[in-house]
Amino acid sequence: MDNLGLIFLSEIVGTFLLLLLGGGVVANVALAKTKGFNGGFLMVTFGWGLAVFAGVTAAYYSGAHLNPAVTIGLAVNNPSAFPIGKILVYLAGQLIGAFLGAVGTWLAYKKHFDDEPDPANKLGVFSTGPAIRSYGWNVLTEAIGTFVLVFVVIAFGRGGDAGAHTPAGLAALGALPVAFLVVGIGVSLGGPTGYAINPARDLGPRIAHALLPIKGKGGSDWSYSWVPIVGPLLGGAIAGLVAHPLLPLLAMK
Repeated sequence: MDNLGLIFLSEIVGTFLLLLLGGGVVANVALAKTKGFNGGFLMVTFGWGLAVFAGVTAAYYSGAHLNPAVTIGLAVNNPSAFPIGKILVYLAGQLIGAFLGAVGTWLAYKKHFDDEPDPANKLGVFSTGPAIRSYGWNVLTEAIGTFVLVFVVIAFGRGGDAGAHTPAGLAALGALPVAFLVVGIGVSLGGPTGYAINPARDLGPRIAHALLPIKGKGGSDWSYSWVPIVGPLLGGAIAGLVAHPLLPLLAMK
């Protein structure tokens, strides 16, 4: 019997670390007067990879989904293992953890947020935005990147058999391989949209941006906010659906 309370706490802690460090590297690159100012996109991608490493390591109990698209993809792939109540526990923990991680980033960089003159740079610490705004293509980009993430998670994890005490999720790969996977997705597919590939990663911090008393923050770009929700959920669900015919080891189980 799953302890849903511990799964909930595990997802909060893991996603908190993911967003604290992931948002932190964006803040370090984007905000005025930081030591890492203008560090570039490559610094951001490696920072997010290390943020995933920390989050996955801390959230071992729940399998470290840290991402609604991973949860939905695994549920589509193996519905009996993920009843609706369990899915909701994962999603709630991820969203709360992402919100709290974004708040932590803001506190760590409070004086730099105050000194940053560009509202877009402030929003970029919290949420993603497209290099070229074209909603249909932006959704497709997010779906493709998330498909790669979830498909590889299922391929490596094979439904959670990677370890006797490791539930299905990012932890089934191990923290280091999944960190490299996220870096790979970022440097290869992250250019068009900033590769949210995670609805909680974008929505939780976007809500934090809207609620926090950030000096001169501007709007939260809610007109785009559905893209990093729909695209990753679509990509994750498709990955879960096609894993059986495309991964023979899974199909023979």
